[in-house]
Amino acid sequence: MEFKDYYAILGVSKEDSQDDIQQAYRKLARKYHPDVNKEAGAEDAFKDIGEAYEVLKDPEKRSKYDRYGSAWKVAQQSGGTPPPGYEDIWFDMSGASDDAFAGFSGFSSFFDQLFGGGARHGGFQGQPGAGHRGGPQSWTMAGADQEARLTLSLEEAARGGQREISLTDPATGQTKTYTVNIPKGIRPGQRIRLAGLGGQGMGAGPAGDLYLRVELLPHAALRLEGRDLYTTLTVAPWEAALGADATLSTLGGNVRVKIPAASSSGRRIRLRGKGFPDAKGGVGDLYAELQIVMPKSLTDEERRLFEELAQCSTFQPRPAETRSGV
Repeated sequence: MEFKDYYAILGVSKEDSQDDIQQAYRKLARKYHPDVNKEAGAEDAFKDIGEAYEVLKDPEKRSKYDRYGSAWKVAQQSGGTPPPGYEDIWFDMSGASDDAFAGFSGFSSFFDQLFGGGARHGGFQGQPGAGHRGGPQSWTMAGADQEARLTLSLEEAARGGQREISLTDPATGQTKTYTVNIPKGIRPGQRIRLAGLGGQGMGAGPAGDLYLRVELLPHAALRLEGRDLYTTLTVAPWEAALGADATLSTLGGNVRVKIPAASSSGRRIRLRGKGFPDAKGGVGDLYAELQIVMPKSLTDEERRLFEELAQCSTFQPRPAETRSGV
């Protein structure tokens, strides 16, 4: 069993970042993809590239490979005693019977130990072949799962529905369009799974899945927190003092709200059921926070009325010791 240096296969070093590894994989996968490269050995190179990337793209798998890979190579090449815990993969090539190699069970155990099972990363399929009892029949590996961003407006995420997206295969450069079903009330950070649209499998291995991670565009007036929406409702001083009716924008359109008399900045008006929907059919609330605003300039009549109000009002907004002139 030849040790494969995954870093060398991708042309990177152990010090390179995950982004460097991804860029190297995409470049090599595009170069050696069987659909675009018909040269001898290209398919084998493509499989090695995919195998290496499947391990090194995952920080946890990469850490385990860095820890155990070198020791495995030294033990295998030296013919000495394997390190503790490597008995499952060590074969004495000089004295083992054919039965010792049946199915390469030890090799599979090694991958199970390092990567937590072989269901997703593939492995040797131990089916006896004609003329070579116990030899590996074929090499298969499931394709890697991939992730992309799906940017939605707040309204799109709230109502759900269908949306067309275009995806470019980094290996071939080909762009395809797919129709995606967006669940009603999907929230930022949640993912939509597109089965079989991830990385290509090796041999008979299935393709991986593509996950679309949802991001929301900033809304001009509304802010989402959980299932509730928040907005600011600007009011004139006299509206805050006397009360008034105002128009407020919601996800379902404009609604009329009543501003209570004697309202101060920061007061919240709650509109039940006007927030963000959830997958179970519920809807959050909408909170409109009042913000008292003044005109940029006052007419002579407005100034006179405010001065008259200041003279006749007994209201004191601050403690006496903080008022001007005290």
